[in-house]
Formats: sequence, C-alpha cells, structure tokens
Amino acid sequence: MTNLPPPAEELRFLDAELRQLDVRRATLLRRRAWLVHTLQATAARQPALGPGTAPVGPPAGTGAAARRPEATAPGVQNVLLVLGGVLLTIAAIAFTLVSWGHLGIAGRALVLGALTVGALGAPVALLRRGLRSTAEAVAALGTALTVLDAYALHEVAFPGTDGAGYTATASVVLAALWAVYGVRLGLRHPLPLAVATAHLPLLLGAIAVGAGPYTLTAVSLATAAGGAAVALRAALLPVRIVAVTGALGTGAAGVLSAGWLCWSASGPGPAARAAVLLLVAAALALVAGRFVPRPEISVGAAFAAGLCVVAGAGGVLRVTVPGEWTVPGCLACAIALLAAERTRLHHPLRQGLVRASAAVQGFAVLWTLPLVAGCVLGPAVRGAGAWSGTPRDFRDAVFAGLPRPPYAGTAPLVLAVVAAVLVVAGHRTARRPAVTVAAPVLGWAAALVLPVVLQLPYAAGLVAHAVVVAAALFFAVRLGRADKRPSPPSLTALLLALVTSVGLALVSLASEPATIAVLGTLTVLFAAAGLRPGPAPFAAPAALCHATALACAIGASAGRPPHHTALLVLVVPAVAALIASRTGGSRTGGSRTGGSRTGGSRATVPVEVAGAAAGLLALALAAPEPPMLALVLSLCGAVAAATALRPERRAAGWAAAALFLLATWVRLAAWDVAAPEAYTLPVTGPALIVGLLRRRRDAAVSSWTAYGSGLAVTLVPSLLAAWDDQHWLRPLALGVAALAVTLAGARHRLQAPLVLGPGVLALVALHELTPYLAQVVGALPRWAPPAVAGLVLLVLGATYEQRLRDARRLREALGRLG
Repeated sequence: MTNLPPPAEELRFLDAELRQLDVRRATLLRRRAWLVHTLQATAARQPALGPGTAPVGPPAGTGAAARRPEATAPGVQNVLLVLGGVLLTIAAIAFTLVSWGHLGIAGRALVLGALTVGALGAPVALLRRGLRSTAEAVAALGTALTVLDAYALHEVAFPGTDGAGYTATASVVLAALWAVYGVRLGLRHPLPLAVATAHLPLLLGAIAVGAGPYTLTAVSLATAAGGAAVALRAALLPVRIVAVTGALGTGAAGVLSAGWLCWSASGPGPAARAAVLLLVAAALALVAGRFVPRPEISVGAAFAAGLCVVAGAGGVLRVTVPGEWTVPGCLACAIALLAAERTRLHHPLRQGLVRASAAVQGFAVLWTLPLVAGCVLGPAVRGAGAWSGTPRDFRDAVFAGLPRPPYAGTAPLVLAVVAAVLVVAGHRTARRPAVTVAAPVLGWAAALVLPVVLQLPYAAGLVAHAVVVAAALFFAVRLGRADKRPSPPSLTALLLALVTSVGLALVSLASEPATIAVLGTLTVLFAAAGLRPGPAPFAAPAALCHATALACAIGASAGRPPHHTALLVLVVPAVAALIASRTGGSRTGGSRTGGSRTGGSRATVPVEVAGAAAGLLALALAAPEPPMLALVLSLCGAVAAATALRPERRAAGWAAAALFLLATWVRLAAWDVAAPEAYTLPVTGPALIVGLLRRRRDAAVSSWTAYGSGLAVTLVPSLLAAWDDQHWLRPLALGVAALAVTLAGARHRLQAPLVLGPGVLALVALHELTPYLAQVVGALPRWAPPAVAGLVLLVLGATYEQRLRDARRLREALGRLG
C-alpha cells in the first residue's frame, strides 16, 4: 500500500514545487524576451548586412536585451534633408537681397539661372538613382529659387511695374510651372504649392485694377469656387487639403464681406447687390456639398448656405421695411427653408438647410428675450411701491423702473410663429418630448408679452394675464395623468402658471382693489386645479400661498394693525391641516399598495409646508404684541394638535405641546409674572404624566428617563430662586414639594426622586439654617473652626474603611432602586 504523507507535510511539498516552477518560468520568460529583441534587431540590420550574414548576439547566459534606437533611419534622413534645403534657401535669399548689387547684370543672370536650373534639374538624376527624398528636398530648393527669380526679374527688368499686378502675373506663371514640373517628375510638394499659389492671382489682379468692395467680394467667392472644384477633382490628399483650406479661407472672407456690405448698406440697391453675392455663395456651398463624399461636410455646407440666404434676405428687408419687422422677415425666410424637406435634394443638404432654419429661429427667439425677461422680472420692482396708484397702461405697470427694449412690437408674432412651427414639426421629429415642452413655453411667452406690446389698459392687462394663468392650469389638468406623476407637458404648464401668477400678483400691487381681486382669483384658480390629483402637489400649495397674501391684503385694506391681521392669516394653516387630513394616507396597514403614493398623498407634504409657512408669517405679524402672540401661538398649537390626531403625524404632538407652552410663557410675560414656578410647572405636569404613561407601557424605562427631566425643570429653577428669596413662603413650598418627591420615590423605590428630592430638601434646609450657622460661627473663638476641622479629619481617618463599606452599601441600595 502507498504510504501517503500527512496533509501538512504534503502541503509544504506542493508549495516548494510551485516556487521552483515560478523561478523556472521567470528564467524562460527573460530568455524569450532577449530572443525577441535579437530577432527584431536582426531584421532591422538585414538590408545593411546582406543576405547570409549571421548576426552577432550577446554572450550566452547574459540575458542582455538589444538596445532599440530612439530615432528611425527615415526620420533622420528627412531631418537632414529638410535642414539642408532650408539652409540653402536662406543662403539664396541672403545672396539675392544682400550680395546682389556686387555683381553685374550678366553675373546676376548667370548665378540665379545656374542655381535654378541646377536645383530643378538635379531631381531628375536623383530619381533615376532611387533617391526620392533627396530629390524632393532639392526640388523644394528649386521652387524657392523660382520665387527669387521672379523677384529679381521685377527688380531688374520691370522696376516700375505695379507690385500687385506683377505679383498676380508671377503667381500665374509660377503656379503653372510648379504644376507641370510636379506632374512630369511625379514629386509630391510642387502640386500643393501650385494650388496654394493659384488662390492669389484673381485677388491680386482685382486689387491691381482698383476694384471696389463688391468686386473684391465676388473675386473671393470665385477663388473659393475654384478651390472647391480642385478639392473635389484632385486625387492626391495634400492637394485636396490645400485646396479645401484655401476654399474655406477665401469663401469665409467673401461671405463675411458680403454680409457686412449687405447689413451696412444705406439703400435697397447696394443691399440687393450684396444679397446677390450671398446667394451666389449659398449656391456654391450647395453645389460643393452635393458632390462631397462625406455626409457631415455636406450638412455643414448646406447649413452655411441656408444662413447666407437668410442673411441676404434680412439685409434687404432692413432697408426696405420698418426696423421692428426685420427679425420677422428673417424668420419668414428661415421658415421658407423648411420647404427643402419637400424637395428632391440630397438628404444631407436637406438636413443642413433644416438646421439653418432652426438656428435662425433660435436667434429670433433670443431677440425677444429682453422683452420676456422684462415682463417676468419687471413686476418685482413694482412691489416696492404697493398701492401707489393705478398706472396709465399695463406696460407702465410692468416696466416701472426698467428700460424698455426697442423694436419689440413684433416680438409676440415671432414667438407665436416659432411655437406654431414647433407644433407642426413636432409630429415629424425624433425629439418630440422636447418639442412638446418648448412649444408651450414659446406660446406662453407670446401671450405674456402681448398685453405689454399692445399697451392695454391696466385692468385689461390684469385680465389677460389671469386668462394666461387659467389656460395654463387648464392644460396642466388636461395633460396630467390621474394618480401618477405629472407628465413633462403638464409640469411645464404648471410651472408657467406659477410664474405668471407671481408676476400678476406683483403687478396688481399698484392698486388696492386690483390686489384683492387678483389674489382672490388666483386662489380660486389654483384651488380648483388642486382638486385633481396630478397638479395637486403644485396647485394646492400655490392656492394656500395666494390665500395667505389675500388675507394680508384684506387686513391691510380694512386698516387693521398687523397683529390683528395675523388672526386672519391663521385661517390658512387651519385649512391646510384640513386638506392634509383629507389627502394624507396612513403609513400603516395596506393603505399603499406597491409602495406608490396617490396624487392626494403626494400633495400632503407640500400643503403642510405651505400651511406651516403661513403660520410662521402669522407669528411674525403678531410678534410686536405679546398678548396677541400668545393667542396666535395657542391657535397654532391647536392646529398642530389636530394634525397629530392622524396616525402618520403623531410627531406633530410635540410641536403642539411646544406651541402651547410658548403661548403660556408669552401670556405670563405679558402679565409681568416673574415667579419661575409659573413657567416651569406647565412643563413639569405634562412631562410627569408622559413619563408615567411610558413606564406603564415599558417597565424597563429608567426613572431618570421618565421623571428626571420633569422634576428638574421645576425643582432646580425654584431652588435657585429660593436661595435669593428673603421670604419664607417659597422655601417652605419647595421643601414640602421636595419632601413629597422623596416620599414618592421611597414608596415606589425610584432612583430619580430619591436623588433629586433629598438633594433639594437638604439645600433648602441649609439655606434656612444659614443665618443661624453664621451667628454660631461668629460666636465661636477663632481657634474653634480649625480645631473642629482637625477633629473631623481624625474621626474620618479612623473610620475610613467602615465609611467606604457603608458608601458601597448605599450605592448598591440605590442601584437596586428603579
């Protein structure tokens, strides 16, 4: 039979074997890495060594890896060639500009001609020997020399020729020469240089003949069209890159120039000529976008074309129609671009035109933003002068103290048109949820600014904004989903209604009757909307807030002081508690299936918060008058106590108790009551009752937890007051109370009463005996106190162990108490 080792011994054996395998694996991996680097280095040196040459490796067993070079051979070659070409070019320029005057005409021609011919002819021989990179470098030197030849020719043969015209002619000649040279020799750099130079002749020629801004703009667009044609037809990537860059640069310059000419024109004629140039640029962009193979570039080209069309039309409209109709005219052109969806244009082109239309519509909406912001924020300024008098019209009421934006007469039309476009286009777009939110917002903005633009009378403007609030609440109710969270359109309508109602309430502060009528109307509207479960979490608190403002307005209108108005404001917390009791659900049992809340229960917390805010306002109004403050605190406590009757709001009972206590204290302070027992006994009684009930439910509750705080609230302040009291009544009453507490603690074996009662009783007795002790101390001789103290210390020292045993027994006895 096989003799198996113990498990511990076998485990140690296996661990040793695994460690040896790990060491062997590491050695083999290092050897493999060295072999891989050796093979890579051999492959890199193989062309230089020749076939059949064996590589020489490091000594066996060393494990040294071959060092890889930090720069490749082609990279080193390119650096050397480029540096050499640059240095030769700099030398040629220095020779041409500095040393030119030391040679005669024949010498100059001979030197530059020989250098140019040699530099342009050397690449032929270099290409035959396979040295393409060297040929490219020498050819680059030759192309640079041709530029110097052109400069030298102008200085010698044509010194009086116009610089712009000569440069244009030289650019044509050089571009053609470089193109032919590059095609014949198959070099890479002459063709991109030729294309880049070809963008100069037309512009330089126009400048040479003194062309105006319109001609220069047309020449820029023509140059851009040529560059786009070359980019679409060229096969080499460098040529396409240069052509695209040149086309974009000259095209952008032409478009910006045409736009500036169109929008700065002083009459219809110049504006129309510039608009034609913009239309030409748009046509060029569409044609180029049609033949571009990449869809995203086609979309960008069509987008630019659409913007050019709208800019041209807007520039013409600016000088032909009143200023406030310029933006609507541009908006109409942008909407007309949407007709491209019905055409047979290439899909990316249609998409780009639609995006251009959307961009223009967005700019039109931004143009109306100052007016909308003024209508929303302007009423806040009016709030500082409440009931200052009825304004002349609604615009004066809204923009009191704010600058009025110019050319705002057509802002409602712009907002309404964009909203209509969104509604129509929302059925065909993939972003329908965003459209269903943006369209109502724009429609609301149009309705909000319309009374201001029309300068309606003050009362008519208030009615118009009230109608806006009612319409927003109506749509919120219709679009809401029963027993579910509000949908995005419904939530948007609710928020718009809230914003409008706040602005309307602030605007109505200008007139006393308007304030009461508007606040009452808003309270009714939001209360009606709060009856539906969907908008209830927003509408019900808003109704309570408006009702609170209405109560304050009614009190001020009746001429009542603020502390009397507080009683009227308290109606709102009472109504809020009633609504919360009807909508709130119990947290126990099966009142909520699946953990979801109904619409009513979702409105419970917002309603309670609004009621609490109204209660705080009532307290703030009643604060200057302590008697009225005590009454308001009592009423708030009654509302909180009623709320605590609901099972899920038991915690409100603590707030009710605190409010009742505060009401009692404020009333006592108003009566100039200075006795501390009057303030502490209302706390002690309920606290002891609560402690008693708690110990009956749970016998494990400590007497300190149940009765300690209640007893200390009265005993400690009374003891402090009795210590400075010169009369006998308070110490006697406090001593009797402490004795009663002590006897009750002894009867029920409770620790807290047995500690607090005797302690207070002893201190009261000490307080009463203090005068007599003072007399006794005064009658004793001076040596008596030290002698008594020494005697006491001796007695204590003699009986120290017995006293410790007695103290330990006393502590154990107290510990056995409740």
